[in-house]
Amino acid sequence: MDHASHPDPVPHRLREGFERIALVLRADLWSAAGTAGLNPTQAQVLALLAARPAGLRPKEIAAHLAVSAASMADTLAALERKSLLRRTPDPSDARAQIARLTEEGLELGRSLASSASQIAAALAQLTAAEQAGLLRAQIKIIRSLQQAGAIPVQRLCVSCRHFRPNAHPGEAASHHCAFVNAAIGDRDLRLDCGEHEEADPAIQAATWTAFAEG
Repeated sequence: MDHASHPDPVPHRLREGFERIALVLRADLWSAAGTAGLNPTQAQVLALLAARPAGLRPKEIAAHLAVSAASMADTLAALERKSLLRRTPDPSDARAQIARLTEEGLELGRSLASSASQIAAALAQLTAAEQAGLLRAQIKIIRSLQQAGAIPVQRLCVSCRHFRPNAHPGEAASHHCAFVNAAIGDRDLRLDCGEHEEADPAIQAATWTAFAEG
């Protein structure tokens, strides 16, 4: 068999698996959005901004959700009419706006972000070690997509200036977070941390090497 002309079947099957999981994630989103009287994109905006109380520019929200700027403008206008969101001038750029949730929007957004789902129930059936391993694999995938420009920069532990990979070798909680001054394990790693402070690129590269080799 000419392996050079045939892709590795494992990555292909993994992609198929992600596609099936994505179908359930979309079904969960439609269900949660419908219950809240929203469409799926509106629900995604609320869940995203609930983790970012300082707000984001509309173009940043559009990039995070992979939708067009025009579509996002319509979504934000609808949420504004529902009194779930407000747009104010960006202090750093008078030509831009910042979209923030109202108190009602913040409460609903947090509820949507933590709503029960079929995927969450399935993940809960994995062992602690399986969950930690899957999270670590997700971080590697997200970082690769981020470097390829397929997704916006994410607030990952591995790109934060507070993260110290493998600072406690041999321990279950082998990493260290300088922000909280505590040891953390793979299960504690964040994909979207509110306290994230991006490290210098050179430090990020060194951190990633140490994390990947750990």
